[in-house]
Amino acid sequence: MLSSDSIFAPATGYGRTAVAVVRISGPQAGPALASLIRSPVPPARRLSLRILREPATGELLDHALVAWLPGPGTATGEDMVELHLHGGPAVRAAVLRCLGGLPGLAPAEPGAFTRRAFLNGRMDLTAVEGLADLIDAETEAQRRQAVRQLDGALGRAVEGWRVALLDVLAGTEAALDFSDEGDVDDEALTASGRAAAARVRDAIEIALADGRRGERLRDGFTVVLAGAPNAGKSTLLNALARRDVAIVSEIPGTTRDAIEVRCDLGGLPVLLVDTAGLRDSTDAIEAEGVARSRRRIDQADLVLWLREPGGEVPPPLSAPVLVVATKADLSGLGAGGEIPISARTGAGLDRLLSEIERIAGSSLGCGDALVTRERQRLALERCVHHLDRVVVNGAANPAELVAEDLRLAVRALGEVAGRVGVEEMLDRLFASFCIGK
Repeated sequence: MLSSDSIFAPATGYGRTAVAVVRISGPQAGPALASLIRSPVPPARRLSLRILREPATGELLDHALVAWLPGPGTATGEDMVELHLHGGPAVRAAVLRCLGGLPGLAPAEPGAFTRRAFLNGRMDLTAVEGLADLIDAETEAQRRQAVRQLDGALGRAVEGWRVALLDVLAGTEAALDFSDEGDVDDEALTASGRAAAARVRDAIEIALADGRRGERLRDGFTVVLAGAPNAGKSTLLNALARRDVAIVSEIPGTTRDAIEVRCDLGGLPVLLVDTAGLRDSTDAIEAEGVARSRRRIDQADLVLWLREPGGEVPPPLSAPVLVVATKADLSGLGAGGEIPISARTGAGLDRLLSEIERIAGSSLGCGDALVTRERQRLALERCVHHLDRVVVNGAANPAELVAEDLRLAVRALGEVAGRVGVEEMLDRLFASFCIGK
């Protein structure tokens, strides 16, 4: 598909629906609409009832609401058309078949509409990433974070930092190019320029000092259930999931591989992971399961160490640990600092869930993080690195080095917003979108 092609795709899901929306974008959008309705395009930016016909034969396709949206003030920055059809699969298929036969039109690839919005300046890259996260959001906190990104929370901050650094860079370039002019400061970096660079650096460092809440909220908070065999891990997972997702048996070593359950806990995405009981084993398969359990424990955000009456205390672990005294219906209360539960009767489960929610909330926040992807963080860290050199060594370094560090800092901010050096990343990102987005 060439970028000069006009594209079309359904913007609603497949199957039987009340209304099916088909979008067209590009220079042939208007002519395509005129061909379908066999008349000039209707007034712009309003829904108009029209009869759609097959252009070649005149066969009736549908009675539809159509919208003519001339660019550049559209979602993609190009001329656009929306067809609001009756939602039967046959109606939609017939209209798409007709569009595919019109000259200059091609079916859209995944993410093609959003990519055009980005290339035409309707969205920056942070907003595109916010849209991708909004489509994938499973919980309220993920939705809030994605909406903030889509609304430009990070994009506006980055643009403000970039403009401030461009002013400093302009002064430095002027000192280099016009040092013999009487009205140009001959210092490579004035005190006010150094102060402005320091303010930008400090603001970015504050945004980065968030404990990676944004990235962790996108991926979910991982809670690993660990402990000795028969400590009640699989029984607890089934109780929390409210369905049988793990096999429960009195035979030690029943669980061999990790079993995952995603859940929404107070609006936060939480991934519960049941693991094989930790013990030495001569069984090769069980030993591999134990090794996988240890790896999952090392990667966890929180470990629930399940301890049955008389069971082992947790060994030193890299992740935070919450000790859970299982089978409380048989043993009574746990020791100090432990949460006693009974997965069979449900006793203590509300308290356990509340504690997990509290810990997850303090770790993930409520969707207010500015940085939400590793790509953004790495670019901002590069910017801070160059600004550190400017602020700390700017007075001593030659003007050429100061200007180069400022240019590289500005370039790093441009990468965050998608202004430079992101072509390969764009291909991967837009490929993850659905067709019609």
